[in-house]
Amino acid sequence: MKELELKYGCNPNQKPARIFMRDGGELPVTVLNGKPGYINFLDALNAWQLVKELKEALGLPAAASFKHVSPTCAAVGLPLSGPLQKACFVDDIPDLSASPLACAYARARGADRLCSFGDWAALSDVCDATTAKLIAREVSDGVIAPGYTSEALEILQAKRKGGYAVVQIDPDYEPALQETKDVFGITFEQGRNNSKIGLELLNNIVTNNDYLPDPARRDLIVALITLKYTQSNSVCYAKDGQAIGVGAGQQSRIHCTRLAGSKADTWHLRQHPKTLALPFIPTLSRPERDNIVDSYINGNEEDVCADGVWHKYFWHHPERLTSGEARAWLDNLKEVSLASDAFFPFADNIERARRSGVRYVAEPGGSIRDDLVISKCNDYDMVMAFTGLRLFHH
Repeated sequence: MKELELKYGCNPNQKPARIFMRDGGELPVTVLNGKPGYINFLDALNAWQLVKELKEALGLPAAASFKHVSPTCAAVGLPLSGPLQKACFVDDIPDLSASPLACAYARARGADRLCSFGDWAALSDVCDATTAKLIAREVSDGVIAPGYTSEALEILQAKRKGGYAVVQIDPDYEPALQETKDVFGITFEQGRNNSKIGLELLNNIVTNNDYLPDPARRDLIVALITLKYTQSNSVCYAKDGQAIGVGAGQQSRIHCTRLAGSKADTWHLRQHPKTLALPFIPTLSRPERDNIVDSYINGNEEDVCADGVWHKYFWHHPERLTSGEARAWLDNLKEVSLASDAFFPFADNIERARRSGVRYVAEPGGSIRDDLVISKCNDYDMVMAFTGLRLFHH
């Protein structure tokens, strides 16, 4: 297929819309089910690049959850602990650990469940039945993968009354070295960002503490590759082979660091024993539970534990999670990795990151205040590597 007509562009009034190859060649994607839209394909193609690079860099199956052309999370296929399975609402899948790809997707979808609502999923490997079952019960627009088993495809084709978008991509496809984009009738051209992100990027350690253990190296690679496909400015916290907080598209870097840090905190607090013990009434949907958990943890607009309110969500009155209990739990979050798509201009980013358990940092370097950022890392015995590679993405 050389061209695919789309329902509309970014908005319903932007018609006609299509994807095609400028050189007149065949599209590297095949729609197996549904009718993906313009933004769907922006998500799909960016997400595919991310999971492909993660697989190449770390040698593990990878998955990503994308929303509005930024990842809510990306992860590699490591087993989930019991509490993490329950926090991600996948503790009812008995054969989960038998599928590393399903583990990767469970992590990616479960890290920031509010932002993953209505996402686009990407898988580095052929989608198996276990992974398809996880996707099928979430609110999601579509999935892209290099292939699907017959059972997985049957499961996905039944989703959304048969309308779920399933896209297959040629895993050997390589785009042209030059890429173009039209803005306001003017064509921009640049070399494609083919910079490889590998462990060698972490060799230039600039702090007094220069011990960077293998799990931290893995997590920093996850964070850096995630940032390569995140709208700038962007910052990513990572732990245990997955992003746990992504701060995307903020004009101020400290706002990225705060946003991503708050998401990392929420990820950890979802695993607090009180959160895991919330007595939900059985009629609640998965998205409803996500919203309730977020309100329970963060004290949002509705106090879900208040008299006259709690009975809508729980079969008995839940114990509140006090601010002291939350802080004590967060103080146990350690060995977190942090990456930034450009240099940290001020040391306040390090101060904020420390509150969310960050010990390992990777950033390009190049600020006139690098010495202040390094000094702050030294104050907290952190390890920081200068990668020399900026990762702006727009």
